[in-house]
Amino acid sequence: MPNSYDPDQIIRSEILALNAYHVPPATGMIKLDAMENPYTLPAALRQEIARLTAEAPVNRYPDADATLLKTALRKTLHIPDEMAIMLGNGSDEIIQIIAMAAAKPGAVLMSVEPAFAMFRMIAAFANISYVGIPLKSGFSLDQDTMLTAIAKHQPAVIFLAYPNNPTGNLFDAEVILRIIEATPGIVIIDEAYHAFADASLIDKLTQYPNLLLMRTLSKLGLAGLRLGLLIGRQEWLVQLEKLRLPYNVGIITQLVGKEVLRHADILLAQANAIKLERTKMHDELAALDGIEVFHSDANFILFRVADATRIFQELKQHGILIKNLNGTHPLLINCLRVTVGTPDENSQFILALHTILDKPV
Repeated sequence: MPNSYDPDQIIRSEILALNAYHVPPATGMIKLDAMENPYTLPAALRQEIARLTAEAPVNRYPDADATLLKTALRKTLHIPDEMAIMLGNGSDEIIQIIAMAAAKPGAVLMSVEPAFAMFRMIAAFANISYVGIPLKSGFSLDQDTMLTAIAKHQPAVIFLAYPNNPTGNLFDAEVILRIIEATPGIVIIDEAYHAFADASLIDKLTQYPNLLLMRTLSKLGLAGLRLGLLIGRQEWLVQLEKLRLPYNVGIITQLVGKEVLRHADILLAQANAIKLERTKMHDELAALDGIEVFHSDANFILFRVADATRIFQELKQHGILIKNLNGTHPLLINCLRVTVGTPDENSQFILALHTILDKPV
């Protein structure tokens, strides 16, 4: 028996090569780095949530199928009756389930780049080959390159975010439909930011048998609950359910999620407030010298500055945390991403950025 243990001898090489997903500390800072809804729930609703959680039978396992929560989601999100729903501990778990299910020898998982980092990372977790197709310089889909890659690699799975993260834009829906038609496997449209986009492909589910749709409540104001959902035909979801771990959605998430969905008008009103602030923030950024601002249909804005890493660090010194994307992809050179916060948070961010840009280097 060996007298020392070496992870290099046990852990898969592709896992050893990964870096863990990093979440920076944000204590005491204005937190504009994670696309969270900055608004809390009204006091009366928080009191009702407190009552529900106080009475929750946490000594028992939750409903394994989360039946009542699914019913509330179906009603609130207008999910077609003929479509099934699978719930995940956030969308990340759903992505992982899909990747694991499709990871036959030689199978390919495809996405675009830049995109949500977990598409690539989870492909490595699941030991499925990953192919990333670069977006065009304006972050639009490269239809010809995508269709050529689909014909070559015959992907089992394609993930596309609509709107895209970290770029914030909506892809051309007609191009997406051509991709769905050309793909021999399944296409998953990640609509994490649908509430800010006024656009969805949910009405296409009944037309395309290989189309599935992901949603999450995280961006709407319930990030702490970790609730994602997959919508699609029963024949797909009955297979994917086999990989979902038992009781993956806890009783508190089920109770609170169902209650908050009864007050969906509150969440939608907050989303509308964020959209108004997004427009104002975009215009204020565009008015600053030396900044290129990109259009966003999400609850964040991507922009480019000279020496982004220095700007990012100086914003932290001002107590403001955003996301530094410089160095993550060639299309994101000197790019920063800021979440749309409250009016006061956004004003403090713009003021700090203005101060930094005006300061001699």
